[in-house]
Amino acid sequence: MTDMLSQPVTSGTAPAEADPHSQDGPRTLKRSIGVVGGTLLTLSCVTPASTLFVVVPDLFGDLGSATALTIAIGSLLCIAVAFCYSELGTMIPSAGGEYAMVTTLTGRLAGWLVFVLSLLVVMIVPPVIAMGTADYLAPLVHIPAEAAGAGVMVLATLAGLLDLRANAWITGVFLVLEVIAAAVVAVLGFAHTERGAGSLIHGVVASDSGASRPVTAMLVVSGLAIALFITQGFSTAVYLSEEMENPRRNVARTVLATLAISTAVILVPVVAITMGAPDLAALTSGDISGMVTAWSNSAVGTFVSLCVALAIINAGIVMVIQNSRVLFASARDKAWPEPVNNALARLGRFGSPWVATLVVGVPGAALCFVNLDTLYGVTGVSVTGMYLLVAVAALAARRTGHKDLPAWRMPLWPAMPVTLIAVLVYILSQQEATYLLWTGGIMAAATLYWAFYLRPRRTTRWLVTLPEDARP
Repeated sequence: MTDMLSQPVTSGTAPAEADPHSQDGPRTLKRSIGVVGGTLLTLSCVTPASTLFVVVPDLFGDLGSATALTIAIGSLLCIAVAFCYSELGTMIPSAGGEYAMVTTLTGRLAGWLVFVLSLLVVMIVPPVIAMGTADYLAPLVHIPAEAAGAGVMVLATLAGLLDLRANAWITGVFLVLEVIAAAVVAVLGFAHTERGAGSLIHGVVASDSGASRPVTAMLVVSGLAIALFITQGFSTAVYLSEEMENPRRNVARTVLATLAISTAVILVPVVAITMGAPDLAALTSGDISGMVTAWSNSAVGTFVSLCVALAIINAGIVMVIQNSRVLFASARDKAWPEPVNNALARLGRFGSPWVATLVVGVPGAALCFVNLDTLYGVTGVSVTGMYLLVAVAALAARRTGHKDLPAWRMPLWPAMPVTLIAVLVYILSQQEATYLLWTGGIMAAATLYWAFYLRPRRTTRWLVTLPEDARP
């Protein structure tokens, strides 16, 4: 295990609070996890079971029996995305994740915009998932969704202040429970099959009147933004790369393994639910707990519900961990006025960026009281836009000055990122105007901040940092 790279810290001793760009060099995080720990944390951020039980039901409402097909297409697209992340993440292993990669390879403005997109995602996704807790605590206690979500965010914030290795074990235990819940749903769904595999291809959805109507290709394309969001958490491996031992090798392994496992854990139960739902109306309602109880009994339904509730808490913990690292890295890279940089770059006694953790967790609790559809829409657009900029950076990764850097290299370059860019642009064009305007407005404000604050201070602001042992 490697201690703090720039400023070693003795176990149990609080590190001195310093300027993130002090005379001893930029502060970096402690390398303490390998492939297993990184995979557990990354899988927990994907949080397959909570995604299955919280996000997928909304897709059932829009896409009916075409939900599995949409998720499958999204997962195939994510293979190309994962290749881009694996190559760039091993080339530039930084807690800044996407923005460090894009800034280094395509320029400071592009890096700033991808940072803002990633910040939107990291601030919105945890409360979106957390609000699903109320539905799955219902067998024991009835709590308003907003209050339950805020409570989960507070618990996740407290856990995020602990040591990363401790959190890897906590989230690993929770992850086992959520995989068991997903497996139970899959077994019960396949055991009560009501329709054949053809229903997965010829999508139909129940209308408000109860009649069935076909799912068009345009609806599937529109749903791909949410489908990309469903497996989006594999990118956590890139955020954790600065804390991984031997990141040149382990980041790619973690990204690709996580995508494969999470896709299986999500897609197999979705297929089982689609084939096993008693009727189209039940499938479109997305009441997975109700279907589980109907397939078995109330005791099994309660067990699955409680496993999902734990999975959501687990997701909240890992997302707060990931997101605090993004803010920590942005402060270390001087993205803000100096007092803000100094605060966000402070590390606590456990080596975690405690101020950044609070900044992520507290607003996350407040976002639980915002309209859920708006949160979903903005997140889908932001994830798609972020992947688009990463794909552009992947095209620039092998030009002169970068092509000789040690890194895992994707197959089928440059066809892979070029195809991905074309598909992502088309997906964006099919999203609702409201969500495009919300996201576009935020990006316009971010561009103004860049133009009037960051760009005139190019020698002292937005200085992307790589750990000393990761520099070419």
